Amino acid sequence: MARDSGGDTLGAAPPLGAGPPSIQSLAAMPSDAALEALGSRAGGLGADEAEARLATFGPNAIRTHHAGAWSVLVRQFKSALLLLLIAAAVVSAFVGQGTDAIIIAIIISASVGLGFVNEYRAERAAEALHSGIRHMVTTFRGGEPASLEVTHLVPGDVVHLDVGAIVPADIRLLAASGLECDESILTGESVPAVKSPDPVKAGASLADLSSCLFMGTVISEGSCDAVVAATGARTQFGVIAMGLGEQQPQTEFQAGLSQFSLLLAWVGGALSVVIFAVNLLLGRPLIDSVLFSLAVAVGITPQLLPAVVSTSLATGSRQLAHKKVLVKRLVCIEDLGDIDVLFTDKTGTLTDGHVGFQRAIDPAGAKDDGVFLLGLVCNEAIISNGSPVGGNPLDIALWEDGRSGSAPSGDYTRLSLAPFDHDRRLVSVLVDHDGGRLIVTKGAPETLLDRCVDVPPEGRDVVDREFAAGNRVVAVATRDGAGLETITPSDEHELHLAGYLIFSDDPKPSAAASIARLSSLGVTVKIVTGDNAVVAESVCRTLGVVSSGTLTGSDLDAMTEEELVAKVSGTTIFARVSPEQKAAILRAQRTVGSAVAFLGDGVNDALALHHADVGISVDTATDVAKDAADIILLERDLDVIADGIEEGRRIFANTIKYVLMGTSSNFGNMFSVTVAAAFLPFLPMLPSQILLNNLLYDASQMAIPTDHVDEEQLARPSHWDIGFIRRFMVRIGPISSLFDFATFGVMLWVFNAGPALFRSGWFVESLATQTLVVFVIRTRRVPFFRSHPSMPLLASMIAVVTIGALIPGSPFGPTLGFAPLPLAFFLVLVVFVIAYLGAVELGKVVFFKAFSATTSKPLRRAHEHRVHRLAARWSHHTPLPGAASSGVRRPPPALPVFDADRHG
Repeated sequence: MARDSGGDTLGAAPPLGAGPPSIQSLAAMPSDAALEALGSRAGGLGADEAEARLATFGPNAIRTHHAGAWSVLVRQFKSALLLLLIAAAVVSAFVGQGTDAIIIAIIISASVGLGFVNEYRAERAAEALHSGIRHMVTTFRGGEPASLEVTHLVPGDVVHLDVGAIVPADIRLLAASGLECDESILTGESVPAVKSPDPVKAGASLADLSSCLFMGTVISEGSCDAVVAATGARTQFGVIAMGLGEQQPQTEFQAGLSQFSLLLAWVGGALSVVIFAVNLLLGRPLIDSVLFSLAVAVGITPQLLPAVVSTSLATGSRQLAHKKVLVKRLVCIEDLGDIDVLFTDKTGTLTDGHVGFQRAIDPAGAKDDGVFLLGLVCNEAIISNGSPVGGNPLDIALWEDGRSGSAPSGDYTRLSLAPFDHDRRLVSVLVDHDGGRLIVTKGAPETLLDRCVDVPPEGRDVVDREFAAGNRVVAVATRDGAGLETITPSDEHELHLAGYLIFSDDPKPSAAASIARLSSLGVTVKIVTGDNAVVAESVCRTLGVVSSGTLTGSDLDAMTEEELVAKVSGTTIFARVSPEQKAAILRAQRTVGSAVAFLGDGVNDALALHHADVGISVDTATDVAKDAADIILLERDLDVIADGIEEGRRIFANTIKYVLMGTSSNFGNMFSVTVAAAFLPFLPMLPSQILLNNLLYDASQMAIPTDHVDEEQLARPSHWDIGFIRRFMVRIGPISSLFDFATFGVMLWVFNAGPALFRSGWFVESLATQTLVVFVIRTRRVPFFRSHPSMPLLASMIAVVTIGALIPGSPFGPTLGFAPLPLAFFLVLVVFVIAYLGAVELGKVVFFKAFSATTSKPLRRAHEHRVHRLAARWSHHTPLPGAASSGVRRPPPALPVFDADRHG
């Protein structure tokens, strides 16, 4: 396509006036008229005009919201538990109960403050990660090509896009070569749409605008030049993304937290109503009844749950960063712990990732340097000054070999290229050679040999031997190209086999131990590769991996979706598969109930990353893969993934510890309050004392994120089960009530306690029992003997119980309504605590024999996840929510360009 040159010396482009024309009107114009209508030209905009338009139209971003300190702080108040606390504080202050209001304010400040600090720190770290990822596009400014960030595109910019590119804006085609585009993210159609610059009929629907491409769609074949018609929220994709709003779909972990909060709201509300009614029936003052009921409602809720979760996730994120795992969203840590199937490519994961060229041989297996030269001629590596700077690893390996210190002989002049694609698994060139024209084709032997007319019997035997040895094989063939000006895939027939190129990629020594470790975590590793099935099986045997079955891409082509679902669980290796087939495999595995992770690093892996529950990539991956992933590995090692899985499960286990302890002990205490309030002539504990008790208890729980987790809790995924939590609360909670009632009896009938002394005794007893029970509930093993708490947790428990025991006799005691306790009470307390912990241990054993803590996984809303992730891709400031907010699960789909396993 001809281009203007000279930049701004050509003069200013015509103004756009009120705005660019609609995409429908541009689609109906000839391409040169569309350029004129957009005030542009073939060489693109000048720099000054582009800057002016950027100021007018704004960045090419779906949203420009920056999730800074203020937005993080606001998110902390979206918890129903905090809203309940705020309501209680307001009521207490309004009726003159300043002490109650102050205690509640301290609780609120602790929860909000801890949550804010942890989430804001994590968000800053995540934004630093994202700032290193740039999404670039080739743009013509003043007739010269330049690499430009997609957020800087403006209407009128001329861009060039190749196969595999995600379309960065709504664009009108100017020139195209064999162009097809996957528009499934907008239309739902799985078949790519054929595109051309030819104008369409006026009034055509969006689905029929074959002369236009839309933001978020993916070029699956060919290349094009185009002019930008609309950017940001004005694009068709932008309209959809903005219509969905800022709120993003919840992950399973976040949904579990929401359901748990709802459960507590129901329980707290029911108890409050009962207690309020009982107090009124007993003739107690209205204000006292209201405050006491609110205190009970607050008392049953684990107020610091958001802070505990945020602290756990932030701690896990920092620990994973030390282990070379970068987490783009905090909640992905728990998601990673949830997986039970990991799909990964072979190259760089099971092998060392360095593809080395071994030798070139003829069809009979004899050394043949001529085949090596043909491999260099038919090559897609990007060469600069005689050295490869990019391209397929197999092609690069040829150039890096000692015999390739310079470009191929001048006898070969390339005229045309038919690039590789995953359907053909071939690449061909048309060259001038010795006064004639020659077609050189290379690719997967299974495909290429079927197109050859003279394959000797030993030719296939050679391939089988090399595959069995674990080597990668690329077949090379030629035929006469007389009369051809260009080459297309239709010319790849009646070929003459020249020989084979043999490559090696040795198994990684550490891979066997990593796979065994993942297996001990209940994670099945499955191989999804573009490589030959025999090679993949050979590598697995070398590493001691037992394969339960192999399926190839041709096998998948012959299967229905239902047949694949039936086969997927019993298959370990998927070989010679295309990007679309990778995605279909992941969908099938999720259909049978697995939580699936996928490790990939190429453009062709983005579609599979999209369909995984957790997408994992590496820092050396392509931009598309890194953008699609939830987690980035700084080191491509399965052992690093195992670290992440363990950390995710540790976080979930410690979160559930807090939930089970808080709900069961609080429920028991509040049940005791309800009974005591009905039979005592005075309130069993003042509202301020209930709140102080809860504040001290919750403070002790802040050390839970540091606690050790038993090996069996890491051995398999665990999931939210609100029914299980409810049963645990109802079965275990009343045990504490039995010892509360015993304390009531001792205080009334042994110590003849009045209201102040009674409240002091129960305050200390309830705090000691509900705090120390953590040592029993934190493990399913026998506490202390077979499972030891962390030192920070042990120290915090002892400190809180000690502080609680000292408060009634301290100078602050009378102010809080307490009285000093006799020494004999503490002897009784020790006996009660030991008996209580023994009773809970017995109840725990019985309970866990009867119930299971697992649950089924909810369905994901894939389309909304896809749209939100792609919206984030072109956000000026990518919002990265933490534990208290919803997160994005789905990256945009992408189609293949290359992968390392494409030929051999």
